[in-house]
Parts: sequence; structure tokens; C-alpha cells
Amino acid sequence: MLMQGWSLRPAVLGVLALCLTGAAASATASAQTTDTDGVKRVPVQPDVPDPTLRPRTDAEKIQTQKNLKRELKGSYKTWVEQDVRWIITDEELAAFKSLSNDEERDQFIENFWLRRNPNPDSPENEYREEHYARIAYANEHFAAGKSGWRTDRGHIYIAYGKPDSIEAHPSGGNYERPMEEGGGNTSTFPFEIWHYRYIEGIGDNIDIEFVDTCMCGDYHMTLDRSEKDALKYVPGAGLTMSEQQGRSNKADRFTGGGLEQLGAGPQSSSNQSKQFDRLETFAKLQAPPVIKFKDLESYMVTSKILTGPPFLFDVRTDYVKVTNDTVLVPLTLQIHNKDITYNTKDGVSTGTVNILGRVSSLTGRPLQTFEDTVAVQVPSELLAKEEQKQSVYWKSFPLRPGLYKVDIVIKDVNNPDHVGRWQRSVNVPKFDDDQLAHSSLILADNMYRVPTKDIGAGNFVIGNTHITPRVPTGIAVPVIFHRNQNLNFWMQLYNLGIGENKQNGATIEYQIMDMATNKPIFDASELTTRINPNADQVTIEKSMSLASVQPGKYQVNIKVNDAVKKQQFAETAAFTVD
Repeated sequence: MLMQGWSLRPAVLGVLALCLTGAAASATASAQTTDTDGVKRVPVQPDVPDPTLRPRTDAEKIQTQKNLKRELKGSYKTWVEQDVRWIITDEELAAFKSLSNDEERDQFIENFWLRRNPNPDSPENEYREEHYARIAYANEHFAAGKSGWRTDRGHIYIAYGKPDSIEAHPSGGNYERPMEEGGGNTSTFPFEIWHYRYIEGIGDNIDIEFVDTCMCGDYHMTLDRSEKDALKYVPGAGLTMSEQQGRSNKADRFTGGGLEQLGAGPQSSSNQSKQFDRLETFAKLQAPPVIKFKDLESYMVTSKILTGPPFLFDVRTDYVKVTNDTVLVPLTLQIHNKDITYNTKDGVSTGTVNILGRVSSLTGRPLQTFEDTVAVQVPSELLAKEEQKQSVYWKSFPLRPGLYKVDIVIKDVNNPDHVGRWQRSVNVPKFDDDQLAHSSLILADNMYRVPTKDIGAGNFVIGNTHITPRVPTGIAVPVIFHRNQNLNFWMQLYNLGIGENKQNGATIEYQIMDMATNKPIFDASELTTRINPNADQVTIEKSMSLASVQPGKYQVNIKVNDAVKKQQFAETAAFTVD
């Protein structure tokens, strides 16, 4: 490659090429020898040092950087300086700048998005799509004499997504300070407080404060909560409670060299002790979002190959209405005890399974995370019998209607290579007020009322009922009951019509069909007025013994006909008796 600044005319280049070719041919000819057998041989030339392998001089390094700046133009310059400015790590940026051609840069960009794809097997990269949607939103809503993506609010929105809640004071004005800021009344500049319930790599309950001190719409992120105080530098105005009572002086705010100038108050010492925490959080927010996870989390975000035998387990998902905007989503995990590795000591066999789960948005933003342990411990002589059973684990989440991604990873503690993974998307339904609706129909082998103190709390508890769902061992596989068990089924009805007499008026039909004969073995009906006559929501709880039921395949059919709303629905659930 010719150094920049050199110039040769085409004719001269042609002569130079011919001279070099001729010299090379002459050198080759002179180096060849002919043995007595008539075969020409070329002697091995001594090794010549490769000039590209020697350390570069400072001048060459400077020239390389200049060349890079010329090459990083157009779409590549926009990509690295704008598109991914808030999410690219220092290591990735350095690696990108070290690339030598566009082919390598294209490959880098493709791998950059693949690393962040919440579903590597999907042809669509949901993270990338969400990222560019965030940039568009920031440009539309946060522009202030500069593009919205350049602002602090745009930075945080692009990096961490929409906050869970925003306390907005767009006009500033009168402000009653909370006690943690010293109390008392003052006047403020426009400000906002963004609250995130959880940010991966940073923590829980993160509050980020933005202040518009220029009154120009450019909100900047601040560590000092007193920065929004428009009267902070006005003597005798905007005093804290302590300053009003004469226990401190406003001038004291500006001494001590702390991060904040809130003034003395009931929680001053607490604020001082949290300054390093606030500084650490602030620094983490400025860094790119984390993309690496520990231990079992690596199985959630990559197509990591399992090195040992797969640890199979079953999962059941149900949906129960809480409010119009909130749905309870119970997850029931079933692990076959025979698949667990046991460690026997002093006559006791113990098997332990670690469980890690996460519910996230389709863009990969974690919303709920849980981790727990399931342990099986029995006397060694009873282990063979215990291995014929299953262990179940239950976790419920309140979620808003919409589409989510659920990842669950389990690990056999006594056999670290024995790992199982379950990944599904779940579509949480919306229960519209004008539409007759129902929860999941749950078939359970254990169902009973809980004490008053346990209502709505604890494992396997929905409302005032303990329910242990039977979990199918595969997709479209009926759950299994034994003849020495009871068949219990549970379901809630929502949005029942209320007539002029202030009562509901729906009929519920119950039927259990023998699938071999297609004949019912149980058939009954009842009115909702007998369950809860004045409510638009009723709960169905039924139980029957299976002792007299012959082994075979059966189906529970429930039909509801609302005479007030003139609406109906039917729900079924299959099961097997062995």
C-alpha cells in the first residue's frame, strides 16, 4: 500500500511494474539449479522478517487513527456515535475501532445485536427493534435545542426503557419537601423523578431525578436533590423545618462538601450515610447496560449447549383476574424425583435442586426474578419409593395484560452438569368489563380453605383456597389422577351480568365425560345465585372421589350461560385415571 501523500503518474507506475517483474524473473532464474537427473530445484530462501509483525512507531499509530477517522464515516459513524452510543461498552467500542474494513464492521454489528437478543433462535431481534423505537420516542419527547437522544432523559430511556412510574412537575412552583429532603415548603424549577422497580446490574427501586434549571426543557440528571430548589440561594426563603425552628442555619447547607445541599432535617444523618450509594448508582447508570449474567442466568440469554444429560421438568401456567389491569399468573413446576441425584450420608438420602426464573418483556427487560431451592430428604431405605413421586414448586406473579417471556433454569446440585431449561412466551389475557370471562380451569389433587391469616398469601394459595394443580407431563397430555385421590376443579367467573333485581342470573353446567364411551359419568347444574347472588364474580370449587371411576381417559366440561348478558362460554380439561 502506498503511503498517503505519494503521487506517481500512470506511465511511471507501468514502468515500475515491468522493472519489478523483470527483476523477480531474473532472480528466480539465477536461483534455480539443475541436478544431474535433469530436475530443476529452487533452494530454500532464508526467512525474511514480516514488517507487519513489528511494533508500530508512534507516527504509524497516529496515521492509523487518522485513517480510521476517515473510514468511519457515513452509516458506520452514525451507528457508533449515535445509534449505540448509550449501550455499547468500552471494550466493544475499542474492538470496533480496531477493525480494518467494512466487512469486519458489518460482522461486528451483526454480532453486537445477537449478543443482546433475548431469543437467539428467533429470526427477529426484539432488542434491536425496541432500541430503535426508544430512540424515536426520545427524539419525539425529549428534544430541547438538541436531539432527544442526546439529552439525559433520552440517554436513560434508551438504555433502560420506560420507567415504571414518573413524578412530573413540568412547571415547578410550590413544593412541599418530603422529610428525607428536610421538610418545609419551597419553590422549584421543573423536575421529574423516574422510578424503576428493578434495573439489571444496578438494583431494586431506583429513583432518578432530572432538573430543568434553565427553564428551557433540557432536563439534566442530578445527584443533588436540592438542585431543583429555586430558592436555595435566596436568604430566608424556602427554609427546611429545622431552619424554620432555628435549630440550623441556611448557610450551613453550603458547608461540609457533601454531594447534596439539602439542609439539616430529621433524616440528615441517613442522607449522609447514603451518599456513596447514590454516587455508585449514578456511576452505574452512566455505564452501558449489563449484558453478561452469572451461573444459571447464562442459560437464559444464550443458546448455551448443555454438557450433561438434560434435566427435564414440567411447567403449568394459569391466569386469575385480580383487577382490570392486573392478572395473577401462577407458575407450577413439577420435577420427577427419580431425575434428581441423591447424596446419602448417615442413612439419609438428600437431593437438592436450585431453581432460577425470570419474567421479562419481549425486549428482554427483566420484570420479575425468583430463585429458590427444592429439597427431597428421606431415609435411605425409603428412597426407591420416594423416587416414584414428584416434587412441585409454585410461584405467582401479578402482571398486566400482554405478552411476556418466561425463562426457568434448574440445576441438580449433586450433579452440576445436570441442568434443565424451560422457555416460553405467555400471553396474559385482558378481562374486559363487557365480556363474560373466566380464569384458568385448574384440576387439582389437593384443595382446601386456608385460615383467615393466610388468605391471599403463601404457596399454592389463590384467594382463600389452597390449590395444588396437577401438572401435565407434556403439551396436550392429560394430567394423571389415581383412583385413591379426589378430583378437584377450580375456576372463577368474571363480569357476570346483574339484573334489575340486583342479582346475577347465570347457569353453570358441570359434566365429566368418559372419552371411551362418550357418555357422562357425572352431570349437574346450578345457578350462580346459589353461590354469590349479588356479585359479578363467583368462584367454582368442586370435588369428587375417583374411587369408583374405572381407569381411562376423561374430560371435565363446564358450560356457563349468562341470562342477563346473553353471553355464554364452555371450558374443558382432560385427565386420566389410572
